[in-house]
Amino acid sequence: MVQNKTEILIKQIEETAGQLGDVQLMEICGTHTVSLFRTGVKSLLPANVHLISGPGCPVCVTSQGYIDEACELAGRPGMTICTYGDMVRVPGRVGSLEHLRARGAQVVVVYSPRDAVRYAASHPDREVVFLGVGFETTAPATAAAVLEAQREGLKNFSVLTAHKLVMPAMLAMLATGEMRVNGFLCPGHVSIVTGSEVYRPIVQVYARPCVVAGFEPEQLLRGILQLLRQLTQGRAEVENVYGVAVTPDGNPSAQRILEQVFEPADAVWRAMGTIPLSGLELRAAWSDFDARRRFGVIFGKDYDPPGCRCGEVIQGKTQPIECPLFARTCTPATPVGPCMVSSEGTCAAWYKYGRSGTDRAMFHNAGGSRR
Repeated sequence: MVQNKTEILIKQIEETAGQLGDVQLMEICGTHTVSLFRTGVKSLLPANVHLISGPGCPVCVTSQGYIDEACELAGRPGMTICTYGDMVRVPGRVGSLEHLRARGAQVVVVYSPRDAVRYAASHPDREVVFLGVGFETTAPATAAAVLEAQREGLKNFSVLTAHKLVMPAMLAMLATGEMRVNGFLCPGHVSIVTGSEVYRPIVQVYARPCVVAGFEPEQLLRGILQLLRQLTQGRAEVENVYGVAVTPDGNPSAQRILEQVFEPADAVWRAMGTIPLSGLELRAAWSDFDARRRFGVIFGKDYDPPGCRCGEVIQGKTQPIECPLFARTCTPATPVGPCMVSSEGTCAAWYKYGRSGTDRAMFHNAGGSRR
């Protein structure tokens, strides 16, 4: 019987992992977390290869203070909040945007920042605030929306930004000296914008291998295999197995528009505190579109609901099943923390795929097998 590529990769991973003791690899990207479960790759790895999730879910790392201020804005007269769907159900201290919408607040789910600009143009009587949440992947689209609003002369459009940068968070976690991670599976989408070379400081300063990978089973397995090979050979390098989409230097057009509209700023990450220069705020030239300045928004303190361990989950310090609320009080229908809300959330992925053999079945359906 002819083995397919997936079977060959699994065998190579088993052979390579057999040369190592316990290995902990962190996937930074929330989409990687979901894909590892959905495709069944996670369940097919050798017992000594452990995958843990990092701070790669943009909704999950958004501070509670930001959620509370978005809710406060939504409650103001004449205000419309435009947001990606995942943000609507994230619980705040006084409820979620979904709860406020049920009470009459204008909360509109959009698929892109440009949709929010169009909404503002067609509703000149409303103040329209777009919730700018996400990493380098989505931030260029927010920047483009600001430029479009300026060209159209819109006076009723603004952005409440919580955009964040991946690398400062990775470096901040490593700087604590508490991370027992042997290597990083680096995010594909973010790396399209930043380029793979952005991870160079991790290998140079902290001697941790970094491999950029895509999201299909073969890509995920190749990324894991390359990390294991580096570890067996005592190497720490930046590798890219997602060459079809990621280059060393990234997307210069996206980088230019980011630099034109945004500047790095200190940012608060859920449960991680303030990380220097890890966020993006609008430059002074675009202050008319800054909801924080326009409406006097002051972010409150970070806050985790009692018993919720989302903050530990996004730092790879614990697994969802170790949280006392997981699958009990906290479910997708009644989420307590953002990790159970977001489609990229680790807790949501564990709840959907990780509590049974679903992930193995999904992988078999995709054409993989393990013998």
